[in-house]
Amino acid sequence: MTPDPHKLTRLTDDPCLAPYLDIIRLRTDQATDVEQRVIAGLDDLAGFARGHEHFGMHRLGDNWVLREWAPGADAIFLIGDLSGWREAEEFRLHRCGVDGQWELSVSDRLLRHGDLYRLKVHHAGHRLDRIPPWARRVVQDDKTKIFNAQLWAPEENFHWRCESPKRPEFALIYEAHVGMAQELGRVGTYDQFRADILPRIADAGYNTVQLMAVMEHPYYGSFGYQVSSFFAPSSRFGTPNQLKALIDEAHGMGLRVIMDLVHSHAAGNPVEGLSEFDGTEHQYCHAGARGRHQAWGSRCFDYGKTEVLHFLLSNCRFWLDEYRVDGFRFDGVTSMLYLDHGIGRAFSAFEGYFDDTVDGDALIYLTLANKLIHELRPDAVTIAEDVSGMPGLGAPIAEGGCGFDYRLAMGVPDHWFKIVKKLPDEQWDPGALWGELTNRRSDERSITYVESHDQSIVGDKTMLFELIDSQVYTNMGVCDEHMAVVRGIALHKMMRLATVASGGDGYLNFMGNEFGHPEWVDFPREGNNWSYHYARRQWSLRDSKDMKYHFLADFDIAMLETVASRTDVTSRSPEHLLDHFDDKILAMRRGPQVLVFNFHPNNSVVDYTLNVEPGEYRLVLDTDELRFGGQGRLQAHQRYLTHPAADNDAHGVKFYLPCRTALVMEKM
Repeated sequence: MTPDPHKLTRLTDDPCLAPYLDIIRLRTDQATDVEQRVIAGLDDLAGFARGHEHFGMHRLGDNWVLREWAPGADAIFLIGDLSGWREAEEFRLHRCGVDGQWELSVSDRLLRHGDLYRLKVHHAGHRLDRIPPWARRVVQDDKTKIFNAQLWAPEENFHWRCESPKRPEFALIYEAHVGMAQELGRVGTYDQFRADILPRIADAGYNTVQLMAVMEHPYYGSFGYQVSSFFAPSSRFGTPNQLKALIDEAHGMGLRVIMDLVHSHAAGNPVEGLSEFDGTEHQYCHAGARGRHQAWGSRCFDYGKTEVLHFLLSNCRFWLDEYRVDGFRFDGVTSMLYLDHGIGRAFSAFEGYFDDTVDGDALIYLTLANKLIHELRPDAVTIAEDVSGMPGLGAPIAEGGCGFDYRLAMGVPDHWFKIVKKLPDEQWDPGALWGELTNRRSDERSITYVESHDQSIVGDKTMLFELIDSQVYTNMGVCDEHMAVVRGIALHKMMRLATVASGGDGYLNFMGNEFGHPEWVDFPREGNNWSYHYARRQWSLRDSKDMKYHFLADFDIAMLETVASRTDVTSRSPEHLLDHFDDKILAMRRGPQVLVFNFHPNNSVVDYTLNVEPGEYRLVLDTDELRFGGQGRLQAHQRYLTHPAADNDAHGVKFYLPCRTALVMEKM
């Protein structure tokens, strides 16, 4: 994995990184050294990442064998339905070796599919209830709310029918949460999502589903980001086979499935999670303050431990092998990369990426994880959720990078919400907007978006709610012409079109935001009287022809079909043609398409001239069309002929450009 110095081209092309090239090479060498250490005696990293085939509960012949790693434990007993929930000598685990492993063999006559169990761990005179870290299924009792591991061994194995679709040139990602994907005030299920939501996603033109909250988490309101059982899909949504059926159905519809992978921290719950499994606080996580995330109240992994690398890398392989997911969005990468978790840092200077505040062990883990995932599945996708902008995070490992396929362009939604919240329309700067939309390194690919789930967490608003405010409750009828709604719908469409068209290599949308889902996201909790009102998606708003929401959804479909699904458009980087502060106009070219945006609140321009390649152009998309809730000020499908400019060799095209309107013209 050590890069050829002559191949470190893209990173070395950046003069700002010249002082740090030795550090970049050292980091890559360190990752190589760790890889060689952990795979000693094995063929490759994939052979090392097979812990899920050894640890946990496995059927061997006529017995069930349970293995766990617990170096700090003095004794461990298997308790559950098989023992009447009492400690019994026949269910005592035995040490096997000197590396902290414990093992127990139980006759299959004593353990049946559906049986509940957990471990009683003895440590320093204490008897501690624990759920095994490698458990494949964990369930919660409806009455007591207690979690237990459950033996999952149905008589018939799941039979996969569909192959994963080919990796698309341009990722169109639909970020979704199974539990809140339905409209009723309750937790949705894998089956409901498969039957009702997958067809919506496919029909809308997206090619990838990003599933949130897949790994088991005790607190529903954590949005799935306080994981307790890393190898167990959340049972509140259904069974493992039902999740597999969802993924298989998605593949059959031409949808790839990626999932949120939360390896940035673990739930602090000692009973359900990893926090103090063997009785110590330093088994999987750092001891003391370094092992506790001050903002999230969770535990922080010790990525320098071989056993922790074994656990996390095996977790990556497990979801690829067992559930056939097509990749991962790595959550909280910024928190992993820096010892201070990036809290309160501006990341305005390169020094901060290469000093002693960087957690080198975490960087090594992320590099090895990317290497493993792509060795197992070359077509798999890895996305880094990183706000710091660390150089090389999305560069190839062979060129000194960390190996992520994409990084989220997290500055784009921040910019959109900043200008909407803080600037009147007359002060919007198309040049600054272009700079933010295209601000990415040439050695990395990015996923752009206007809003994800982050922007609508309780305390904030969705973009349409931010634009329209209380009028979402009173003035969204198709016959209502409230000016705040007219403005909001117009800008909502323009924002998405500008983001898709200028995006690097993909686009993301959070479930329901394509039709301007109102309000915010909030899960049942004591503070809202355990209400599900905001933990759902109001699909009836999108489906109603009496409401304006369907205009936005219809535009989203046309937008993806026109500018985001064609390789002759998406395979090319956008070219800046024009930005004008006073006119509030931004123009760009991508492949054969020319896109022009007039953000001005009042000024429509006649015979606006834009220099383009000579030829004939056809209007293929107009945000102001009546079918998209616009005012219909342009004739559909009109054609434009270029003319020579008077003072140079350039050619120009003239067109009428209404205020708060964007046009897509395609060269014939």
